[in-house]
Amino acid sequence: MDTQARTELLALLRQEPRGAASRQGERVSKLCQELERSQPADLAAPGALELLEGVWELRWSSSRQPYLAVGPWLENLQLLAPSQGRGMNLLRLPGGLAPLAGIAVEAAISVENNQRVEVRFQRGGWLGPPLGGRRLQLLRTVQQSFAAWLDITVLDQDLRICRGNAGTLFALLRRPDLQLADLLLPLTSAPGPESPADPGPA
Repeated sequence: MDTQARTELLALLRQEPRGAASRQGERVSKLCQELERSQPADLAAPGALELLEGVWELRWSSSRQPYLAVGPWLENLQLLAPSQGRGMNLLRLPGGLAPLAGIAVEAAISVENNQRVEVRFQRGGWLGPPLGGRRLQLLRTVQQSFAAWLDITVLDQDLRICRGNAGTLFALLRRPDLQLADLLLPLTSAPGPESPADPGPA
């Protein structure tokens, strides 16, 4: 394990305000690639899926797409629950404003090999504030003609590096202060159809 590269990358990703790592994007990319070579993830290894499970926050990406932007005004979270075959991308306001509004895309996920996770998006839309013990939401079916995938290239207790099917490189930090049970939406019957949605960081 390249501990020096890992330590430097974590320091860059943890910079505040959120998104500060983008100013050193070339260095972040280089460190990610070094770690991909020195400590490649193996999802077949004992305990790997337990490490993958949890709430992760996108802190840097090589993409220029606005929905993959990292900035102080927005939390870009990815919820992965391989034990349930579920995942969700969640864009929400930071801090105390988080419960008020968000955009979510839910997916069914399955581990395909030592690094690849297949992603089939199912529904997405708007999340509003809690009301009467339930959260307001307006979600519609996502029409996905082909499976997306995510290659988990580096994985440990704090850090996840991955590559999407479009070639985008992502660096995420675990959010131990957030719990899957609090953020994953209740399973319901399928909503009505709608046009395809862009899947986000998968």
